[in-house]
This record gives sequence, structure tokens and C-alpha cells, in this order.
Amino acid sequence: MKTLFKSMLLLSLTAAVLPGCTKYLEDATENPNDPSVGTPGSMLANIEVATFSNYAGNSARRAAILTQQMSGTDGQMIELANYQILEGDVTNEWKGIYNNAVINCNLLIENYGEKNPYYGGIAKVIKAANIGLATDMWGDVPFTEAGKGLSGNSSPKYDSQQSIYAGLQTLLSEAISDLSKEASLNTYFPTGDLIFAGDPASWITSAWMLKARYANRLSERDAAGSATLALEYLSNAGLTGPENDLNSIFGEGGTELNQWYAFESARGGYIRMGKFFVDTLASTADPRLPFYAALDENGGYSGSSVDPAEADVTTSAIGSYFGSPASVAPIATFVEAKFIEAEAKFRSGDNDGAATAHNDAVKASILQITGSNDDTFEAAYATENAGTISFEKIMFQKYIAMFTQVEVWNDWRRTGIPELTANPSSNLPGIPTILPTSQDERLYNSNAVNVTNILSKVWWDAN
Repeated sequence: MKTLFKSMLLLSLTAAVLPGCTKYLEDATENPNDPSVGTPGSMLANIEVATFSNYAGNSARRAAILTQQMSGTDGQMIELANYQILEGDVTNEWKGIYNNAVINCNLLIENYGEKNPYYGGIAKVIKAANIGLATDMWGDVPFTEAGKGLSGNSSPKYDSQQSIYAGLQTLLSEAISDLSKEASLNTYFPTGDLIFAGDPASWITSAWMLKARYANRLSERDAAGSATLALEYLSNAGLTGPENDLNSIFGEGGTELNQWYAFESARGGYIRMGKFFVDTLASTADPRLPFYAALDENGGYSGSSVDPAEADVTTSAIGSYFGSPASVAPIATFVEAKFIEAEAKFRSGDNDGAATAHNDAVKASILQITGSNDDTFEAAYATENAGTISFEKIMFQKYIAMFTQVEVWNDWRRTGIPELTANPSSNLPGIPTILPTSQDERLYNSNAVNVTNILSKVWWDAN
């Protein structure tokens, strides 16, 4: 881990110095780290790109296979479908979160945040999103000492997930405070922001959405309290639609490609739509099916079995909406927020409000994915009322709407919805509920909490 921290530190320092080198040689009195040359903007862009990969890369593919939205049909995806997740298999995701995102968030906050609260606030939101991703996958992880290799701490302690969740709320509150300050207090207005072009209001909305997510996640620990806080945070977000969605942004070529598209292009046939998911969409005439899934080799839509022994690569690949070169990949969205509202109101006893939020979430997902409303489908699945709404309906529709997102695995572990039958050919008796400790951490961090049983549970998964 010491080597990893040093290598990422060198990359970060290089990014911080290179933009000013020429000017520095011309005038030795000018600081090469002066943000006027765009240094913090370059750092922010690199942090965001790393986060895009963290949320839309292998972590998303793994979550989709474990929740049977997708199916592993060849190569290493067969191993994943058989629940063979080893410590070496998660090393890249760990590096992506800590070495590529968290350490650089720290550098941006420490070097530029004091005189540039917008940069600091954005970095805190992104840091929270990455630490949240890490703790949801691994449980206890580094937080208070994470990414502090500059101080010589190459073996950060592991914080309890309970304390991390409290810390995430504090970090996001700090971000909101930073981003709410007068623009004149910033020496430099943020550049390099690939998501919101430096707009503080959009980042504040994202921070409130993440606060609601993390509050709602604790439903098994504090059902009433988590619901109350989630609703409070959503009310502060002021959401009106998907215009402030926090998304991973991709481009049309090179290394900018959407990661679902890039993976299919490089390793065609390794992953296909899941049979359970496609059959569910087909049986309800869900209008999102042709957007979620590509046509199979027979000109229809089909999914491969959860059992890799019956893998069928002739079934549907991921569709154009999430699997095109420049498709965005969701991180935190309006649709998710409406489902959180529905769940929180249901747990609070407000069935009427829960039904309304549920219906709005389904309709918003249909419109966003397909580009139009579907009166027939919405009449059947988005006209719930206080007497018909149920927790199961809310979570099942959320499972469908959140296709391709790691949040689906988080929700399934927390609620058990939908009811999934584990791969019968696996040596494990159930679907994995936590990731093993990264090999590098076990070997090089003396403070690492070593997880080997991937059927054990994270702290918030109390049932």
C-alpha cells in the first residue's frame, strides 16, 4: 500500500506542477502551483474521471450480476457469476477509490479549499461519494486517516462503518456550507468540473441527495429516525426533475468511452442480460426493455440463466441507453431520490405520500429512459394509492429503475427485495453480501480488517 500511495502522490504532484512549469522557468518568482494556470481544475477533472470509473466500472458490473440484472457468460464474469470473488479481484476497485479519488480529493481540499470553498465543497461531495461506495462494498474501511500518505501514514486505520456513516453526513454538511458561501469568497471559480461546470447549486443538490441516501441506508438500524432524516434532506434538496442528476460523463472515443460499452467492445459475450430481469420486464410489457437490452441473435429480448453452466451468449447484451459510447452512468439521481422519498414516507406511516412519490418515480424513470410516457404501463404500475401501496412494490420498482447501479446491490442486501434464487452451481450457499479485503491491504496495511467470508454482512445490513 505504501508503494501505491507514493505512486498516486507522484501522479497528483505532477498534475499540480506541470501546468506551471514553462511559466515558472520564465519567471522564477511565480508560483508553479498558482491556480490561475488551472491546476486545481486539472486535479478536479482527474478526480471526477476516477469517480466515473469507480461507479460505472467493475463495481457496477459485479452488482448487476449479483442482483441478476445481468449474467456472467464468459471469461472472468463466469467466475463472478459463480460467486468466486477473491482478494486479488477487488484490488483495482480499491485503488480506484483510494489512490485515484480520495487521496486527490484530500490534496485539492488541503491545497486550495481554504481560499476556494467551491473547490473544497465539490471535493468533499466527491470524497463522500467514494468513501460511501467503499464502505458499502467492504464494511469497515479507512476514512479518518484515508489518503494521508503525505504525512507518512501508509497504514491508515480502519474506521467502523457506523462511525463512517456519521462522518459522511458531517463531510456532506461541510460541503453544503462551503458551496453556500458567496462567490466572491473564491479566489478562483471552479474549472475542470465535467459534471456541473462548477455550478455550486447543482453540487448542493447532489450533496443533499447523498445525505438522503446514506440516511435511508440505515433503515435496519433505525427505521423511524432514518426515514425522518431522509425526508428532511430531500426537502432541502429542492428537487424538481432530473436536471441536477449526478452522473458519470463519458465521450465518444479513446479512453472516454462509457465503461459498459467499452467492456462489451473489448470482451464481447462476457456479460449478458439476466434472465430473471428480462423475463420480469417482458411479462409486464415494460417500455424500458428495448432501451435496457439489445436485440438477441433471434431478434427478440432474452436473458441468460443465473447458472453459468447454462450460459447463453446469444441472449441480449446491454442496450443502447446505458451501453452506447457516450451514455451517462448514474451516481445519484432524481429517480432514486423519489424512491427514497416513497420508502421513507411508507416507513413513517404516510401511505398516501408514499404512493404519490412511488408513482412519480416510476413515471420519471419511464420518461427519462424512453423519452415519452406510457399510459398503459403507468396505469398498471404507477397509479398506487394509500390502500394499495406496499414496501415490496416500492423496492421492486426501484430495482427495475436503478438498472446498472451499485445501489441495486445495496438495496437488495438491506431489504431482500426482489427475492432472488442463488446460482445453484456455486460452492457458496448464497449470494455474496460483502467483498473480501483487497490483497494489497492485507499484505501491506497492518491495520487492515481482514474479511474472507463474503457471506458475512456489513454493519447496516442488520437483518
